[in-house]
Amino acid sequence: MIVAIVGRPNVGKSTLFNRLTESKQAIVDEVSGVTRDRLYGKSEWAGKEFSVIDTGGYIRNSDDVFEEEIRKQVDIAIDEANLILFVVDVTSGVTDLDETVAGILRKSNKNVIIVSNKVDNNQRIVDSHEFYKFGLGEPFCISSINGSGTGELLDKVVSYIEEKQAEEELDIPKYTVIGRPNVGKSSLINALIGEERNIVTPISGTTRDSIYTRYNKFDQDFYLIDTAGIRKKAKVTENLEFYSVLRSIRALEAADVCLLLIDATQGVESQDLNIIRMTKKNNKGLVVLFNKWDLIEKETNTAKEYTRIIKEKIAPFVDIPIIFTSVINKQRIHKVLEEAKKVYENRKRKITTSKLNEVMQEIISANPPPSIKGKFVKIKYITQLNTFYPSFVFFCNLPQYVKEPYKRYLENKLRENFDFTGTPIQVYMRKK
Repeated sequence: MIVAIVGRPNVGKSTLFNRLTESKQAIVDEVSGVTRDRLYGKSEWAGKEFSVIDTGGYIRNSDDVFEEEIRKQVDIAIDEANLILFVVDVTSGVTDLDETVAGILRKSNKNVIIVSNKVDNNQRIVDSHEFYKFGLGEPFCISSINGSGTGELLDKVVSYIEEKQAEEELDIPKYTVIGRPNVGKSSLINALIGEERNIVTPISGTTRDSIYTRYNKFDQDFYLIDTAGIRKKAKVTENLEFYSVLRSIRALEAADVCLLLIDATQGVESQDLNIIRMTKKNNKGLVVLFNKWDLIEKETNTAKEYTRIIKEKIAPFVDIPIIFTSVINKQRIHKVLEEAKKVYENRKRKITTSKLNEVMQEIISANPPPSIKGKFVKIKYITQLNTFYPSFVFFCNLPQYVKEPYKRYLENKLRENFDFTGTPIQVYMRKK
């Protein structure tokens, strides 16, 4: 589920975003956005996980804001989010801009929660009753600075999370095509499903209104998640980077494996790296495709050089398949599907506890964790968690002394001995 925080400038949207994504109770992880540091976070409350989008910061020159700019942000949130937190400032009461935002939200069919911010005394709770006039339900009184009221707000937020209706979907892989604009995403989708229309069965996605297209031929059976055409293009300016990030997040969350298209003629750009980081943070499988390879003047080591450059930029997560393709010419299209299938299988791979300990204990004995302050870490037992992606727990006497470099060493050894190409691995240290 995607929760968008909207409202006029200076009501505390970013402070609320930081509170929801950084509190020790709620934080899972955070990903840098395309245009600012704080954009997209993942939160967990009462055992339920959801994404939080901060629309603040996309309105430039906040002292002189145009109503139309705010309208764009609200339109985007209505199009792409499942739940909207409408933040207002109790100290200034209802303003014309608040009325404008409320008017747009009333006409939408989205779930909206009014968040009355800066409520830090009883009088301000009374003052918050003014926001009933929006006709959007009961205002939730909070102070995003000190956190009061956010627990009740989070209880309300997670009440909107519907359990995924698994019976509507088959248990087959879900591949999402992602990437910057104009890299060939639509061409790839058309190349895959455009030939024999009778072999595909479109069904609407159960959670995010994405279109799941069933592909079943050449010994492949999967859903291709097509996010194209979800939203009415007239609603918002097409080049808003905020919108493209939102769509990437939605597509990512629905996927098992992401097929990231990069324009080989332009090389690896910052938005490509952001998408790769997002796939890793969300523990999704990844296959990188350098498209438009037919337009590149090639020498003997051109492909090796491209591979070296991208691995340098995305280190330390470099164990990913990289394919050089021309979607227009249908060059290596089936190779893409073969690699995606392998990555999907790697992501689901389970290693028995006996095999894990047999292999890894020998490696750990040969190169144990470095001692800190004269204390030695002894790793006694290893097991794989029952998660949707590879995650391993190393039980030891002093987990706090095992630092990131050694965790990366363990991850690399897991990759060397068991095939996890294309999928992130999580390594946890726990006290025995």
